[in-house]
Amino acid sequence: MTRKDGLLGMLVVVVWGLNFVVIKLGLHNMPPLMLAGLRFVLVAFPAILVVARPKIPMRLLLAYGLTISFGQFAFLFCAINFGMPAGLASLVLQAQAFFTIILGAVMFGERLQGKQLVGITLAVFGVLVLAESSLNGQHVALLGFLLTLAAAFSWACGNIFNKKIMQLPVRPSVMALVVWSALIPIVPFMLASLILDGPAVMLQSLVGIDLVTVFSLLYLAFVATIVGYGIWGTLLGRYETWRVAPLSLLVPVVGMGSAALLLGETLTLVQLVGAAMIMAGLYINVFGLRLRRAVPAR
Repeated sequence: MTRKDGLLGMLVVVVWGLNFVVIKLGLHNMPPLMLAGLRFVLVAFPAILVVARPKIPMRLLLAYGLTISFGQFAFLFCAINFGMPAGLASLVLQAQAFFTIILGAVMFGERLQGKQLVGITLAVFGVLVLAESSLNGQHVALLGFLLTLAAAFSWACGNIFNKKIMQLPVRPSVMALVVWSALIPIVPFMLASLILDGPAVMLQSLVGIDLVTVFSLLYLAFVATIVGYGIWGTLLGRYETWRVAPLSLLVPVVGMGSAALLLGETLTLVQLVGAAMIMAGLYINVFGLRLRRAVPAR
C-alpha cells in the first residue's frame, strides 16, 4: 500500500472512530430514529441526481438497505440514546465481524478456520464480561448493550447481502450502492419516529434544531458515509482485502479514545478486561495466533 493510500485508510479510521461521539452529540436535541432518518436523507439527496442507480435486483437492494442502514443504525442510535457509552459502542459494534463469519458459514458453506474459532470464543467471553458488568449496573445500561449487539448483527446481515450483490455478473460501484440504498431506510425511520416519538416531538426537534445537531447530521451523512465509504471502497478495490480490513481494528481505539477525551467517558476495570478480550479476539481473527519468528543473524 502506498503512503498516500495508507494515510487515506487512517483518515477513514479516524472519521469512523469519531462517528460515535458525533452520534452522542446529535442525540442531545433530536430523537434517535429521526436523526438517523435525516442522515440518510442527506446521503441520498442530491447524490442520486448524479450517481446512476446500481443495476442489481430490487430485492437485494431492499435487503441491503434494511439491514446495514436501517437495522444497524436504528439499533445503534437507540442504544446510545438509552445510555450505551459512545466509546464502548464503537467496540461492541465490531462483533459484526464474528456474526459475519458465522452467517457466512451458514449461508455460503464457508469453513471456519482454527484462528476464527479461537477469536470468536475469546470475543464471546469478552461480551459476557461486559454483559455481567451491565447486569451489575456498572454504568452500562443493559438495554443499550443488547441494542448495540443487535446493531452488530444487522451489520453482519448487511455484509451477507453485500457479498451476494458483489457476486452478481455486473458488480455495482460502492458509491452507487451506498447512495441508492440510503433511500430505503428513510421512510421506515420516519414512520418509526412518528409512532414512538409523536409528531409534536419531531416538529419541536426541527424547529429547535441547533448548530450541534446540524453539524452532527452533516458529519454523519457526508464525512462518515459518503467520504468514509467512498475511500474505503476505493481501497478495497485497489488492494487485497487482507491489506485493508485490519485497519478497522483501530476504529474502536479511536472511538474509545475520543469518547474519553471529548465526552469524559471512563470504563471500570471489569469493562476494560471485557474490552481487551474482544479486541484480542478481533486481532486473532485477522492475524491468527502465530508470532513472526526472528530471522537468525548469519
